[in-house]
Amino acid sequence: MKQHNILHSQFADIAGINSGTLSRILQGNKPISMSQLVAITAAMGLPEDYFFDDYLEECFSIVSIRRIRPFIMRCAELNRLDCIQKTVNQLLDDLSYVAVLFEIAEELYEDKKYSAARILYIGVSESEKLQHSERLAMCQYRLFLIDLGENLQLNLRAATQFEYYLYRLDEAVQIEALKQLMHVYGTVHEWAKVDALAEEMHRLATIQYELQSRSERATDEQKRTKRPLYYYILYAYLGRAKASEECRDYERALQFVSLYASGDTWIREKDEEAIQIINQFSEWAVANTCLYRLMSGDVDVLNEYADYIASHEDEIFIAVSRMVQAANTYDLNIDRILERFKDYIPLQSDITVLGDYEVRILKENYIQFLSDLAVYRLNTSKDANSAIHLILQSLKLSLTMNSETNIITCFTLFEQYRDFADLEAREEFKKLSSEVHQLNAKKDVILLGSL
Repeated sequence: MKQHNILHSQFADIAGINSGTLSRILQGNKPISMSQLVAITAAMGLPEDYFFDDYLEECFSIVSIRRIRPFIMRCAELNRLDCIQKTVNQLLDDLSYVAVLFEIAEELYEDKKYSAARILYIGVSESEKLQHSERLAMCQYRLFLIDLGENLQLNLRAATQFEYYLYRLDEAVQIEALKQLMHVYGTVHEWAKVDALAEEMHRLATIQYELQSRSERATDEQKRTKRPLYYYILYAYLGRAKASEECRDYERALQFVSLYASGDTWIREKDEEAIQIINQFSEWAVANTCLYRLMSGDVDVLNEYADYIASHEDEIFIAVSRMVQAANTYDLNIDRILERFKDYIPLQSDITVLGDYEVRILKENYIQFLSDLAVYRLNTSKDANSAIHLILQSLKLSLTMNSETNIITCFTLFEQYRDFADLEAREEFKKLSSEVHQLNAKKDVILLGSL
């Protein structure tokens, strides 16, 4: 005010603050609220977070959650994670604030402010006295979900750390958590684990669905799960069918297909959502029946399978990738099918959420598809060079996702067909091999650090 020769009343007008309120703030007789701090900072022409470090000290002169909560929220908006960390550290000197910090963390999570929420969940976890509390388990579940990314081995590590807390969660939350765990273990090809998790999901969802049918408050449990309970029962069958497929037990896979195809015979709900879910699983059942027949050696079903998925665009890429595997197994020529669906075979950078498939699941499928397609090209054409480059592309993408299974597959394939590789391909393989060694060295450091 002195610097710009502005009167007290003028600055109050510029800031949009009552003149008396501003006077009490300046005299130190009234704490500054977050909204007032924002208004004063804007009136001074400074960045919004200019005084955040000073404001943090003032918040703890007399601790007030009414000021701290909006401060944390605004720090999250502006990505001032340093201020959030300092706030959490100071607030948790008094463990009576654990509960309110958890509530704020949940608000941040719902607003998709995951980095900020992560700081609070860690703080609450470290301060939780009751090691068997549901709140601690919920923090670990949220941290698991936040930490999921494209690095499959880090995802696996997050999953194994979270599993210890799984059965401390409310059963409705457990059901969704089991689905997320199935996805993680599926991307690293641990199919026995997927089958076991799907079996447990089926058990819990079935119990809850039966309890719901007997309760006068029939919709309570359904509201507590992300999807209707019957969806998880069907999804459990789907997961067990997939695990059976990957273990090449196609007869068992077909048994589970028949179970998720018959949802209309036992699902009590008849609303639009129920009809949509039943129809979706019925469509998957038709497609997967063709797939499992094909993978069992019934090659005559190939064209029927292709014609069916042609009208289901979300399923085309997954179906084509399976057709390539069948072609490699039974020495089939599917050039016409590959040409027919070439527009649905995505590049890595183009993959987005497709139907009910998660991005990382699609990307892992795409990596595997590239190596399978390379084998197909090597078996059916004379253009070995392009096949070698498919292997290298698959290896490169496997490294970005730290997919150990696919890395091993690519190494094996390249060594098997090394004689077909030109000088450029061999140099590229040498470079990628060096990255694999670096990745392994980094993994060893991480493992030692966790001991």
